[in-house]
Amino acid sequence: MNRCYRPALLTLALSAALPLHASDAAPDAPDRSPTELAAVRVQAKQPVADTVQANSFGSGDWHSTPASVTVLDRSLLDSRQVRSLSELARNDASLGDSYAPVGYYQNIAIRGFPLDTGTGYRFNGLSTTGEQRLALENVQQVEILKGEAGLAAGVMAPGGIINYVGKRPAEVRNVTLGTDSEGSRYAAVDVGHWLTPRLGVRFNAAWDGSTSYIEHADGRRNFYSLATDWRITDRSTLEVDANYQTSSQRSASGYQLLGARELPRGVDRGHMLGYQPWQRPVGIDSTNITALHTFQINAQWQWRVSAGYSRSVIDDNVAFAYGCYYAAQCADGSVPGNYFAPNGDYDIYDYRSPDDTRRNLEGRAELRGSFSTGPVGHELTVGADRFERTIDKRRNVNEYVGTANIHAAQVPVFAPSPLQPGPSVRRLDSAQTAVFALDRMQFGDAWQWLAGGRFVRLDERAFDKRGNPERHSTLSRFLPQTALVWKATDQVNVYASYVRGISLGQEAPFWTSNDGTFLAPVLSRQTEVGVKYTAADALTLGAAVFRTSQPFQYAKPDASAAGYTFVAEGQQTHTGLELTANGRVTDVLQVHASVSALQARARSSGTAVYEGQQLVNVPKLRATLQADYNLPFVSGLALTGGWRYASANVATVDGSVRAPAYHVVDLGLRFSHALGDHPVTWNLSVDNLFDRFYWRDTGSSAGDYYLFAGAPRQARLSVTFGL
Repeated sequence: MNRCYRPALLTLALSAALPLHASDAAPDAPDRSPTELAAVRVQAKQPVADTVQANSFGSGDWHSTPASVTVLDRSLLDSRQVRSLSELARNDASLGDSYAPVGYYQNIAIRGFPLDTGTGYRFNGLSTTGEQRLALENVQQVEILKGEAGLAAGVMAPGGIINYVGKRPAEVRNVTLGTDSEGSRYAAVDVGHWLTPRLGVRFNAAWDGSTSYIEHADGRRNFYSLATDWRITDRSTLEVDANYQTSSQRSASGYQLLGARELPRGVDRGHMLGYQPWQRPVGIDSTNITALHTFQINAQWQWRVSAGYSRSVIDDNVAFAYGCYYAAQCADGSVPGNYFAPNGDYDIYDYRSPDDTRRNLEGRAELRGSFSTGPVGHELTVGADRFERTIDKRRNVNEYVGTANIHAAQVPVFAPSPLQPGPSVRRLDSAQTAVFALDRMQFGDAWQWLAGGRFVRLDERAFDKRGNPERHSTLSRFLPQTALVWKATDQVNVYASYVRGISLGQEAPFWTSNDGTFLAPVLSRQTEVGVKYTAADALTLGAAVFRTSQPFQYAKPDASAAGYTFVAEGQQTHTGLELTANGRVTDVLQVHASVSALQARARSSGTAVYEGQQLVNVPKLRATLQADYNLPFVSGLALTGGWRYASANVATVDGSVRAPAYHVVDLGLRFSHALGDHPVTWNLSVDNLFDRFYWRDTGSSAGDYYLFAGAPRQARLSVTFGL
């Protein structure tokens, strides 16, 4: 039997059975309008049929999507007590930190490419500013699309996108309380209700008073969100989500290589580099709103109009540990000033950049439908999209105030800079206008061909620190994509895809001869071949081989006065293999596992020492395993835990220094029981059970490289009450 007919037959069987059951149970019940019946959700044992909203080949289930996609559902987020982007990245081997400090907004890399903070993060499929602490309390699932997604996001980095899918209205009343071994305090509520048969709401809120393992880095966070669904008519639905968050926490600077050649040793993970009593916390306020109107024209065609607004305001304050330009060991120029000194000396800068405001605004209209041309079936999506992004900043203060050493128990106190930030000015005004189309063509029962693309026009203006015009860029590109899917069996799909993308050129670091210059946009290409297997017992297995390439952007050594010029020369190619296994292995064991083997190298760069080297912050091998085992001797008790591995991580562009490989083991318990008529769930987890020291991140920011240590052993406890 063709699988596409099964939901319809199941619905028909239920429709026939429900009236008979109601007649037997309540023969004298009064007549009721059909609109008064509560919604009934029928979910098969196999969870992989859930729709993936945001991907470059249109909405569809995991099995039929010709791309590597990972879905982290609410149950996994809760059992792992995931509350930050860096913690989220632990659950997929293709993800890694990419400059993710404690106390600041974080960024990650997918397949070795750092995400574009302007377009790489999405909420309900619409862009959201990545320069915020992306909350998870109002999220039902997180979709990780790996690889090019030009049709979904337009101009973007080639690694992929992260899409947060919001919780929808439901009859739910939960309260969660939590703490950890540092003494943090956490509380959250999740309340939903259908006010009428056509109007439902879902309210989520969280209050977080975190006590950090890093001294002086305690913080707070308040989060509020509201989701509403309005079934306007039987064919028309409006979904609106809005959330607001405010946070305050001192940011912890990263370490740097000593003398550009040696990893720091004897590091105290609880020590805050550069700390000054006058150092104010980093404040981040964010607002995100999305709306989707869906109109079902008929059984075959659907019209969708969506809009999103995202705003993040960052008060960036830090006594920043950076370089050694003013240290005695670096004074003669024998040691690069943008690294720590060989003896561990580092400079401290009073950095203040208040009112750093990022805004994203996006509107999209789509028409989706199905039809046939002879024996060929078509699922067509056509639409238009408008995306606008602005950045307003004040001229920052970034002044040297003193020098300290990484091994000093106490950081000397220096006087702050007397300078004050300048007025706020527009620094970036960017607009993308696009039209897109995708046709999924069905040839018999076994073959599908997907073909489409996105024509995008980019108009972008950049301004200097005083608001004077600095650059005006325009470009128009067609970004094609195609894929072939072979349904080998009911359980096995094999696919091959080709996608082209475009991303903005990077900005030259301040220590290069072309300081502040943005390189021209770069084109990227990706080919991928994969296999997906869906077992009847809810286990999914996936394998993908891919190759992604784009021009190599780097600081090239030369004879200029600065010694380096930032260029795009040669080709950066990432070639990899990904393996995944997700779902229920037995009745009592669930796993979420992945392996990523990745070779990321530059060719024809014009600099011999960089040729063929593994790129910085891209381990050749990562692996992760999360397991959930229901213990047989106590009802409701489950053993949870995980294991993470990363091979040696390159820390210099010439490959001469590498952060060692590491293994990290996590362990936990979950206990679910009833207290009267109310369900209660306890989650106890211990991260980094054996308290291993490791460098989790060797990523870069503004052209400079930093080292961030992984957190020490930490126990966390939460309890959720159903009211």
